[in-house]
Amino acid sequence: MISVNELALDIFEELAEYPEDYNVEFHQLDNGARLVDCGVKTKGGYLAGKRFTEICMGGLAEVTFRNGNINGVPMPFIDVNTDFPAISCLGSQKAGWTVKVGNFFAMGSGPARALSLMPKHTFEVIEYEDECDCAVICLESDKLPTAEVMDEIAKKCNVEPSNVCAVVAPTASIVGSIQVAGRCVETAIYKLNELGFDTKKIQAAMGTAPIPPVKKDSTRAMGCTNDATIYHGQIYLTMRAPEIVDYLDKIPSCKSSSYGEPFYDTFKAAGFDFYKIDTSLFSPAEVIINELTEGKVYRTGSVNPEVTLKSFGLL
Repeated sequence: MISVNELALDIFEELAEYPEDYNVEFHQLDNGARLVDCGVKTKGGYLAGKRFTEICMGGLAEVTFRNGNINGVPMPFIDVNTDFPAISCLGSQKAGWTVKVGNFFAMGSGPARALSLMPKHTFEVIEYEDECDCAVICLESDKLPTAEVMDEIAKKCNVEPSNVCAVVAPTASIVGSIQVAGRCVETAIYKLNELGFDTKKIQAAMGTAPIPPVKKDSTRAMGCTNDATIYHGQIYLTMRAPEIVDYLDKIPSCKSSSYGEPFYDTFKAAGFDFYKIDTSLFSPAEVIINELTEGKVYRTGSVNPEVTLKSFGLL
């Protein structure tokens, strides 16, 4: 059986052993837990962002960068591909674990979720859970976790604290921008799952999104990073599922009632209340689907360069 934690651990060890090569810092806490700071008190960078994203996807994805452009404006892009879409995206990368201990708060994602089964329903749907004596977690936070935080993670994953490994980066950082843009494929898989589609039928997935500029604060950074996928994420899915035709019109972000303005502006207009935002907005801009049973190709949605550039502060 594939172990996302074992695969991710190999990548974590690379960061931990050669932190200076990635502009990150390695820490071992009093309880033996280990963490790599990828942007809280360090610079981080593209290579650290690549490794962070690979860890987040349980070592089941290839992550690369390229120079692209949006309406002629040069921008860096992240490209992600995986042959294990349901496991790598829903079973690992999905930010399905709110880690809150004392005054520490983080959105938790990555392989450790497949041990803690957070949330349990997701793992029941994809019929996967990991068996491993180590837990590797990705934390999106402005603070580094304490030993107490790592103890709680260990407890939820049923492993020893000394076997917990974490990579940490704020949203408003280079690694933060990269790893959120790197969720472009996951956003498509998540949306289909929410619509009731059996994501286990997706055989392969590839996606691309622009890497947004780093903003000054986490709220504005959250807006930019979400917009990278909402308005410019392009996904290609390969599957055997003729019934996908019934879902096409519901997949792209443009079908949401909250679509049309940069996410920060929409969030601000809603009084910074997530519950006032149509959740169907959190989808990729454009999706191409190759359905193998009937040998057909479908396209739904389209990119919105103007809103993307406006969000990034380039229009």
